Amino acid sequence: MESQNYKNHVRFYAPHHFVFLPLLIILEGIGIYKIFSDEQNQLSWILFSVIIFLIFYLAIMVRQHYALVLQNRIVRLEFRQRYFEIFGLRSDDVEEKLTFGQIAALRFAYDDEFKIFLEKALKEKIKGDEIKKSITKWRPDHQRV
Repeated sequence: MESQNYKNHVRFYAPHHFVFLPLLIILEGIGIYKIFSDEQNQLSWILFSVIIFLIFYLAIMVRQHYALVLQNRIVRLEFRQRYFEIFGLRSDDVEEKLTFGQIAALRFAYDDEFKIFLEKALKEKIKGDEIKKSITKWRPDHQRV
C-alpha cells in the first residue's frame, strides 16, 4: 500500500463516486436537454430532472452524513485518548479551544509533532489544513470513511 500523505489522503468509494454519481449526472444532463428540445413532453422531463436531482442530492448527503457524524465522534475520542496518553491529563479544556478541523488534522501527526502542532493550534490558531501541510512524518489513517 502506498504511503499516505497530504496529497493522497482523500478516499473514494468507486461504485459510488465513479459509477452511480456520474450516471445520475448524465441522466440529469439528458433531462435538462430534453426539457428544451422536447416541448411536447416538457413537463414530464421537468419532473424527471427534479426526481433525478433529488436522488443525486440524497445519494450524496445521506451516504456521507451518518458516516461522517460517527467518524467525527471517533476522531474526538481518539484525540482525548491520545492527549491523555501523552500528557496524563484530561483534554476537556484543551478540546474546547480547538476547532474540529484542528483536532482532525492533529491525528495525522506522530506524538512528537502532535505536541508541537497542538501548541501552535492553541497559541497561533493555525488551521487544520495548515497543520496537515506542515506534518513532516505523516501518520496514516487507512480506516477512514
